[in-house]
Amino acid sequence: MASSSSLFLLAALLALASWQATAYDPSPLQDFCIADMKAPVKVNGFACKDPMAATPDDFFNAAMLDQARDTKGSKVRSNVTNINVINFPGLNTLGISLARIDYGPLGVNTPHIHPRATELLTVLEGTLYLGFVTSNPNKLFSKIVKKGDVFVFPKAMIHFQMNLAHDKPAAALSSLSSQNPGVISIANAVFGSKPPISDDVLATAFQVEKDLIHWLQSQFWENNNY
Repeated sequence: MASSSSLFLLAALLALASWQATAYDPSPLQDFCIADMKAPVKVNGFACKDPMAATPDDFFNAAMLDQARDTKGSKVRSNVTNINVINFPGLNTLGISLARIDYGPLGVNTPHIHPRATELLTVLEGTLYLGFVTSNPNKLFSKIVKKGDVFVFPKAMIHFQMNLAHDKPAAALSSLSSQNPGVISIANAVFGSKPPISDDVLATAFQVEKDLIHWLQSQFWENNNY
């Protein structure tokens, strides 16, 4: 017969497993829950539209993801097209979203985090250098990938992509395990926050002079991420 200590350990492990199972978007309790963007109710996510009023168009988005986007207007030479619950209410409670990423020659999708999602990236065209960095001690996992290759970025890891071609565009399609994965662009968050982080903090963290911090904070930090 199991001892009380072993039963307690089993219960603790089951509780931990249960917490892990619910750490992502919660499972829906009905067939679908089309987001009602006009509802006055404030919930974690979006309130549901009356399911009896649903139409096939609620489950459709004319995203034109087969078409390349312009990257010339971006300082980092990339353009991200989001398909998430904000512009596709039918995704509400389904725990999934999508993004097309276009890269100009040497274009970069700069280091960023999705705090609520794992990302599965498929290369549509071109050759990319990509990778992610773990939590401390910050090991880099990077690889060069080509058309048809697939790479996964674990949830909340800093990650990036770069088009290696000097004269050709590239493109990728990303699936994310949240209806609203969120994004924290590292450079933008550190040097472009409003109000700014104290220059004393940043100068100490980066071990540089304050003048350099002031210059970095004065730059226009473009947010092209999803």
